[in-house]
Amino acid sequence: MIRHFDKASILEAESFFRRDLINSLSGYKSLNLIGTKNKIGTTNLSPFSQVFHIGATPPTVGVLFRPHTVERHTLENILETGFFTLNHVTEEFYKEAHQTAARYEESEFEAVGLKEVYFDNFFAPFVASSPVKVACSLLESITLQVNETVLVVGSIEHVYVEDKGLNADGSLDLEKLGTVTCSGLDTYYLGKKLARLSYPKPGKPLQEI
Repeated sequence: MIRHFDKASILEAESFFRRDLINSLSGYKSLNLIGTKNKIGTTNLSPFSQVFHIGATPPTVGVLFRPHTVERHTLENILETGFFTLNHVTEEFYKEAHQTAARYEESEFEAVGLKEVYFDNFFAPFVASSPVKVACSLLESITLQVNETVLVVGSIEHVYVEDKGLNADGSLDLEKLGTVTCSGLDTYYLGKKLARLSYPKPGKPLQEI
């Protein structure tokens, strides 16, 4: 049985149903904890599934934020200081990562028991237990006209990755690293590799590499 939803029925659905349906349509999404700090030194940590690759030369990444119509510490800290970190989440602390979405007055690091760490004098904090840590500086922010979401484009300044998950060609083995993925707003998964395939060319059979 196939369920069909046209645009009108989606807009007429209960808000929670519409939210969860549309948030799940893109399938499995990356999950990162974004670490920031304001100018007076208060740190902030928040989970994001809207992080995506923009380019490799120069190395850039995009983060999509909900409309800046209410107080959003992560976005405000990035705009204020120009720095943020991306931190992969693992099975060992995915519940703490989820809890950082709560509205705390104090630092989420302290509130949920995650340790912050700093490398190479970078301004924003990293999550100590994360197997992949990325330091980013702000390149630009763009408010999208369609719904006032904010696209932040970051320049990748440093990458720290556990050796067990770094392949010789530079790709990451996310299964070995234990990186957690997510769907929607509150469901988490561990990835399992099916295969790595050769570059597709007409008339040439694919090979597992």
